[in-house]
Amino acid sequence: MTHQTSFAAAASRREHDSLGDRDVPGAAYWGISTLRAVENFPVSGRSIGTLRSLIRALGAIKCAAARANESLGLLEPAKSSAIQQASREVMDGLWDDEFVVDAIQGGAGTSTNMNTNEVIANRALELMGCGKGDYAVLHPIDDVNRSQSTNDVYPTAIKIALHLELARLLDQHGKLIEAFETKASEFAGVIKVGRTQLQDAVPMSLGQEFGAFAETLREDGHRLRELLPHLAESNLGATAIGTGITAPAGYPETVIRELSAITGLQLASASNLVEATSDTGVFMLVSGVLKRAAVKLSKICNDLRLLSSGPQTGFAEIFLPPVQAGSSIMPGKVNPVIPEMVNQVAFRVVGADATVTMAVEAGQLQLNAFEPVIVDSLMESIAWLTVACRQLRTHCVDGITANTAMLQQRMIESISVVTGLAPLIGYAAAAELAKEALATGRGIAELVLERGLLDPQAMEDALSAKRLAGLG
Repeated sequence: MTHQTSFAAAASRREHDSLGDRDVPGAAYWGISTLRAVENFPVSGRSIGTLRSLIRALGAIKCAAARANESLGLLEPAKSSAIQQASREVMDGLWDDEFVVDAIQGGAGTSTNMNTNEVIANRALELMGCGKGDYAVLHPIDDVNRSQSTNDVYPTAIKIALHLELARLLDQHGKLIEAFETKASEFAGVIKVGRTQLQDAVPMSLGQEFGAFAETLREDGHRLRELLPHLAESNLGATAIGTGITAPAGYPETVIRELSAITGLQLASASNLVEATSDTGVFMLVSGVLKRAAVKLSKICNDLRLLSSGPQTGFAEIFLPPVQAGSSIMPGKVNPVIPEMVNQVAFRVVGADATVTMAVEAGQLQLNAFEPVIVDSLMESIAWLTVACRQLRTHCVDGITANTAMLQQRMIESISVVTGLAPLIGYAAAAELAKEALATGRGIAELVLERGLLDPQAMEDALSAKRLAGLG
């Protein structure tokens, strides 16, 4: 049963805000502020409740705030206890369906913060034996949001959520690196012709090629991991613009300490809360690194598609595991659909980076109003990349095999080994040999011996494909 159906069947309750009175579905844990936001922002069709890590982070912040406010004498123990329990239930995902505001919203995230405040307040009231909407007992703003503002709660929640999501991405990214390393070992002795600008270059091993893929990804893993400390800085206690208005002395330090304990993260208060409230550069940094990782992963997938092209008229150097039929008209056709999927994920991440960049640039004075589209873009990019890494590993890389017969035949026929002669006979003479070999179809070794350019042993050493590939 959907929320709409159950709400329609439930009795309503009357709630009041500064704009007037509205009827809220009686069964709903959210209230009047959430109702107005739902009406105002029917944009993406994706509610904030689908952003699990963001909701978990918001619950953690409200729990930490309740602890801090109680310790500073600003919140009665009974209220604090109820808020903390309700907040932990939010962290655990018990009330995700109650977070109904659209992910894309005006108001710098205020609707998200109020949706959170109302859900926690009404659940806390329920735990205290009171009815939903009985805000004279426990209030969404005066109690749940005490010592806080959307402007310090929301960006802190985004950072914690990104930290959680990046950890998942790093896990799958690391497993993909291991998969390429495994293939690099498996293909270590398979010699092939490398290419530059899609033209034949010099010998290398297929293992070297796959090892380079692994190292490329490893570099991006380092860059992704370097983001985590930047996400540990919080402006909690800054309240509206960084001056800490309505927050008592000692609150920033206390709430950061409590939030670190709850999340297990080593969070720190920003050195300049005004700057930390207005500057969203960290989100552009995250987006830029995600774009880098996505683009380089997409390049690897381009290579996999080229290397597996064929099976008869393409490169046909490797075989990708067939995962589905490739055509509704051409029998037997199989396409590289997994790399193609990853390519498209990368395109989306690049587009999201443009969105984040413009949203960061559009901030004005003491606040950036566009953090909702920033978090939506970043969370989507990380989630899509996480799935892309997993699927590329399990449905493609793990099952790649080498077309060793094709690679061996091409090495026999290749003139690429002529590069090894240049230091011995000179570039011009080596170039002439290459041209003649191409024109006549004769082998380089045959021409070298015929012209007496090297003795047989020197020629064999010079033209050794393994030596030319740096393999001894």
